[in-house]
Amino acid sequence: MNTDWVVPDWLHDIILGYGDPGAAHYSRLPNQVATLDWNDTFLNVDHVKASFPNNEVNCTGSNVMPPYKLTFPIKNVSRKRKRDEKKKEEEKQDKKIEVMAHVIPNRGPYPYNQPKKNTIQFTPTQIEAIRAGMQPGLTMVVGPPGTGKTDVAVQVISNIYHNFPDQRTLIVTHSNQALNQLFEKIMALDIDERHLLRLGHGEEGLETEKDFSRYGRVNYVLGQRLELLQEVERLQESLSVSGDVAYTCETASHFFLYQVVARWEKFLSLIRKKAGECSGIQQHFPFHKYFANAPQPLFKGNTYEEDMDIAEGCYRHIKKIFQQLEEFRAFELLRSGLDRSKYLLIKEAKIIAMTCTHAALKRRDLVEAGFKYDNILMEEAAQILEIETFVPLLLQNPEDGFNRLKRWIMIGDHHQLPPVIKNMAFQKYSNMEQSLFTRLVRLGVPTVDLDAQGRARSSLCALYSWRYKKLGNLPHVQLQDEFQKANAGLVFDYQLINVVDFNGVGESEPNPYFYQNLAEAEYVVALFMYMRLQGYPADKISILTTYNGQKHLIRDVIKQRCGSNPLIGEPNKITTVDRFQGQQNDYILLSLVRTKTVGHLRDVRRLVVAMSRARLGLYIFARASLFQNCYELQPVFDQVCTAQYFVIN
Repeated sequence: MNTDWVVPDWLHDIILGYGDPGAAHYSRLPNQVATLDWNDTFLNVDHVKASFPNNEVNCTGSNVMPPYKLTFPIKNVSRKRKRDEKKKEEEKQDKKIEVMAHVIPNRGPYPYNQPKKNTIQFTPTQIEAIRAGMQPGLTMVVGPPGTGKTDVAVQVISNIYHNFPDQRTLIVTHSNQALNQLFEKIMALDIDERHLLRLGHGEEGLETEKDFSRYGRVNYVLGQRLELLQEVERLQESLSVSGDVAYTCETASHFFLYQVVARWEKFLSLIRKKAGECSGIQQHFPFHKYFANAPQPLFKGNTYEEDMDIAEGCYRHIKKIFQQLEEFRAFELLRSGLDRSKYLLIKEAKIIAMTCTHAALKRRDLVEAGFKYDNILMEEAAQILEIETFVPLLLQNPEDGFNRLKRWIMIGDHHQLPPVIKNMAFQKYSNMEQSLFTRLVRLGVPTVDLDAQGRARSSLCALYSWRYKKLGNLPHVQLQDEFQKANAGLVFDYQLINVVDFNGVGESEPNPYFYQNLAEAEYVVALFMYMRLQGYPADKISILTTYNGQKHLIRDVIKQRCGSNPLIGEPNKITTVDRFQGQQNDYILLSLVRTKTVGHLRDVRRLVVAMSRARLGLYIFARASLFQNCYELQPVFDQVCTAQYFVIN
């Protein structure tokens, strides 16, 4: 750990808690980038204008179709006093944004050559979070439940990948599940699969047949190499060239240089003589036979420009084959799986993902291997211990006394559960459960607060929106059919069911801190069975509780009541509130267990997590009189108790 110059200068004082908390914000740094390619972030021009309501948006050029490049005015951070008129003029200039549409170069004639596109209409605050993430500096995004934190993170990663192709991004999360969710969304965007790498255990949970682990990626590269060499062989046959040019990556590169490039340059010189004639392109194009399996006709013959664009796209397709083979050449020279996986980690991968636990365990190996990266993105940052947050900054040695880190993006929600510290002395007296994210928020470091949720009904959102500065609903929550319809067979969207003692027993404690409540367990399972009989899918229902003891009891009751009945089956999950953070389901049945004292639900952060897991229906089984009288929980239980609740006797 004793490494000099561990953190960049712009981050040093903020981590120590000194100086100006906003000093690392992109607007305060001298190296911010004026013009950035926003790729597929915006859906159309109206989306751009709606995303910057306080700015004057000017579109240049006749083409207004995405993708767009946006030029923002860079504020000159000067301490000199300026005259009022000059200041006003500068303020006016500061609000102007230049939007320029640009065309992505044609990638080839095949359908799979078309880039994947984002379909999410980001809100203005999400756009500000994406903008901050693309710029150098420290970006902190506070994301309440259901506000699209993962979508923002994925778009930031995609935009950095396209704007800065030479830079490498490290993704760190607290849990494997969050990392897998992030990875599944990254795969849906326009990012080349060979540049993705997932380190550590947990990739088994990825809902894909592809293997993104170290050795899985090595096998992918070797398989891809064979496929590309087959394409080279097909190209060789189409050009009637003799010899075994598709034997290795090296022979393929010679073939490209002496045969393919030569033919392309000859084609360009021939059509220059017949500039403006479509027939010249079709007549002299040298790769007709190779592209015979592409959608025909290859050239439309409408305009010279269109046909020339198609010809260049075809050449780019061929050129990309040889560029990839050049990158894969090292895998022919390196013979062992270990060497190949190290090369993949250090040279080939552009987006590397791991959990903070893996980063801590493998730090020495990564530093010794020469691992380098330019950007860090942390998901679930409020759930990561301060020391675990700091470890990813130490995964590379400084170069010439300077750290090459350019961006640090932290995304989390300090109003939900903190890191788990089992030692009470460390937790309370050392304040070890305070994450670095929470500490920086408390110090006043600028944050982007996402302010529109799209997960739950607006009535359910009201149960936890009081905890945030400003949390509204996205339009689809008001408009979509599933949010408009009532829950079949149930009167309310959310309801508190008061459970009294069963045979004179409320909560029980068979072992210390192993709390159970048989009455609540039976009623929760009875409601689950009733919902199944009403036709609710079992995978849309989750049963949550606040204690491990109750979780095991409910599992036993489910096995007893539903195990032998295939028509009812088992719910999607039976787990604790703490374990379910970061997940969601349509219907949540929640058992609060305690009947004598409130217990650890007194922590409002746990209550916020419990209330925010449901999308369409939340049904709480508890001792109403106990939780109603708890001061910390009143904002929720006052609302829940105003809805008529059914008293079980």
